[in-house]
Amino acid sequence: MFISVIIEPGGLDSGKMMVDILSRYGFQKIQRSCWESLKLNETELSALKKDLDRVTDYYDKIRIYQFPLNGLFVITEMKQKKWRKCCFNGTSRPKN
Repeated sequence: MFISVIIEPGGLDSGKMMVDILSRYGFQKIQRSCWESLKLNETELSALKKDLDRVTDYYDKIRIYQFPLNGLFVITEMKQKKWRKCCFNGTSRPKN
């Protein structure tokens, strides 16, 4: 499964902790705040989300792009310490 993680830390400490976690899970830095992996499975991804949730605060933002996950393109976002998930299939179009 392809996974891309975009981080927008609210502070230096949480940013360093998020980078350490992503590195530990085998993610490679692609751009300044973009990390990618082709090696994680769903169980490891769930553990990654829990680990990231432990080191973040209200001001941190994370967006995770996953494909394929049960044949869907999935975007998961953590903003203000709340996780939201949006799933798309080949025929889905986002509504304005």
